Amino acid sequence: MDKFHRTRKALIFSVLFLVILPTLVVSECTCDEEDEERDRGKALRYKVAALVSILSASAIGVCIPLIGKVVPSLSPEKDFFFFIKAFAAGVILATGFIHVLPDAFENLTSPCLKEHPWGDFPFTGFVAMCTAMGTLMIDTYATAYFQNQHSKGAQVVEANNVEMDNDHEGHLHQHHLHTHNHDHSSELLRNRVISQVLEMGIIVHSVIIGISLGASESPNTIRPLVAALTFHQFFEGMGLGSCICQANFKKVSVTIMGLFFALTTPVGIGIGIGITNVYDENSPTALIVEGIFNAASSGILIYMALVDLLAADFMHPRMQNSGTLRLGANISLLFGAGCMSLLAKWA
Repeated sequence: MDKFHRTRKALIFSVLFLVILPTLVVSECTCDEEDEERDRGKALRYKVAALVSILSASAIGVCIPLIGKVVPSLSPEKDFFFFIKAFAAGVILATGFIHVLPDAFENLTSPCLKEHPWGDFPFTGFVAMCTAMGTLMIDTYATAYFQNQHSKGAQVVEANNVEMDNDHEGHLHQHHLHTHNHDHSSELLRNRVISQVLEMGIIVHSVIIGISLGASESPNTIRPLVAALTFHQFFEGMGLGSCICQANFKKVSVTIMGLFFALTTPVGIGIGIGITNVYDENSPTALIVEGIFNAASSGILIYMALVDLLAADFMHPRMQNSGTLRLGANISLLFGAGCMSLLAKWA
């Protein structure tokens, strides 16, 4: 199953790169560029600093929740992990609403685009809505598929156990254990689907951020982005890391998912540096591609934060039965959303 997941992710990311990059590179400008100070040498130094800083912050952020594998007090079974997940969910929700969705609106309502059809219909909200519904469908069908596959295998094992055990009381005990293990496995499969879909949404946005920063030649534009995007990727990494931690992947899969996240924005910056001379962020093609992918990413992030992270945890019996846990989780949620929202002042 892990091999299948890795193959599917590699295929998705390859397709995204193949679709995004050619369209951005060959785009032509039909709109006047904004006046800004250009200094290629100074901008390149800032880009290198951004690459190192963002890579380090992303790696640290995604690894922090995984420390729970070593530190018992931070494990998913402890109440404190609910606070970490609530903070992470707030970060992801604010990323979708405050950072990604407004960028998509700005792209697809730009005066550089033709009035028809881009001024005739709210494409940004439409794409975000369709992506959110699409994520729900993928979420539902993927979870159902893996649960059915697991159930078939478990039924065969249980049938063999029943044949070997003629004692009625022992059979009941075996059935109870099977039911418990089945529930645990279903929850585990669910968490794995959540973590993979969430990573896909985050990575789409991270690629676009990286390319835009790497292609810029204005030090005044890049300078504030270095610190802001460092914190941005750090918080997002915490959100993704908490989901990966609950999914209980094997070490190889955890490493691959962590590397994909940590390297995506730096790789995007490197690509942006390489296409600086031919990339124009104000060209119609670039605006449309970035706008659609940002809108799609926002739909995924908003759905995942509200449905798979917040609703699942805040309606959990442990949360419902503890006032202290509910209060702490709500404070963590507001703090996470507030921190990420504040970063919108600079990025």
